[in-house]
Amino acid sequence: MSSTQSLTQLFALDHLLQPEEIQIRDTVRQFAAERIRPHIAQWFEEAALPARELARELGSLGLLGMHLDGYDCAGMSATAYGLACLELEAVDSGIRSLVSVQGSLAMFSIHHWGSEEQKLEWLPKMAAGKAIGCFGLTEPDFGSNPGGMRTNAKRDGDDWILNGTKMWITNGSIADVAVVWAHTDDGIRGFVVPTDTPGFSAPEIHSKMSLRASVTSELVLDSVRLPASAMLPEAKGLRGPLSALGEARFGIVFGSIGAARDCLETAIDYAGTREVFDKPLASFQLTQAKIADMALEVGKGHLLAYNLGRIKDRGEITPEQISTGKLNNTRESIEIARACRTILGANGITLEYPVIRHANNLESVLTYEGTTEMHQLTIGRALTGESAFR
Repeated sequence: MSSTQSLTQLFALDHLLQPEEIQIRDTVRQFAAERIRPHIAQWFEEAALPARELARELGSLGLLGMHLDGYDCAGMSATAYGLACLELEAVDSGIRSLVSVQGSLAMFSIHHWGSEEQKLEWLPKMAAGKAIGCFGLTEPDFGSNPGGMRTNAKRDGDDWILNGTKMWITNGSIADVAVVWAHTDDGIRGFVVPTDTPGFSAPEIHSKMSLRASVTSELVLDSVRLPASAMLPEAKGLRGPLSALGEARFGIVFGSIGAARDCLETAIDYAGTREVFDKPLASFQLTQAKIADMALEVGKGHLLAYNLGRIKDRGEITPEQISTGKLNNTRESIEIARACRTILGANGITLEYPVIRHANNLESVLTYEGTTEMHQLTIGRALTGESAFR
């Protein structure tokens, strides 16, 4: 029996899923095992990802914007989308980031807030992976406080002129379209920016020690001229970008526990074959205690994710509930990765095994789409009725 089967049976998780959801999960797991896992250590080490090729393959599986309806999107449940994120991040957080930024940030923003013309122009191509999107919100000095952004959009006749800089933008250097948020005289508004527009550039960020198998960029907007039709007509204020971030955070609730599961499975398999004092490492009480404690957290993380998926499928999920899932599962996952590294000893720091790669990636996952502290304050506000953000 594999460690995956053992964990599944320990918590009897599959009975909580619909047959179609299990099929989607298994399809994504097989794709990730066959297409991505054999290459991911090399992509991570070389900080190189065949993103455009992968995007088309992911699109052919219906995974890009899979929880959106119409415009060639698959229209799957939120739970099915979460399971796909879980299986992708079980291989690498960078791959899940490619999918979630495409579908939950860029595509969701156009789908939810865009005009019919914007939807028809971009969503079918993005669903197929023929066009890649990015999401420009974070700035060099404004991460947790996006309302302080300096990027601005000014009217010039019927056109808009955008100036500013965005930072830590996944997919930026390879994107065909960027959803960019900027201050206007009418508040914060979103714009659909084709990346071949004059004045737009996206230099890639190098020397990362985390999410190396992911394209991360800066966006520079130097007097980028856009027609009036480039504005997302239905998004005004921070509600627009924050709603998209909620979609992405939901995927992280599932994805991060996938990384933890992969670390734990690796540690269990390793401990069963590594001999210490003439017997398997797995036979020692301290090792079993570590494994048991981590299995509890992986199982609880799955249960939390599945429950939030059902709430979201009913259309009842709140930002505080998503924050609860993101806070718990990312925090527990990085601790599991670190503990698994100790079981592997020195082998745990090599790319021969996935554990240190997951641990490094989870350093980013822990803080992007809202830091631990921001989610603690979101939950605290919901429970006390008092805001401690300022």
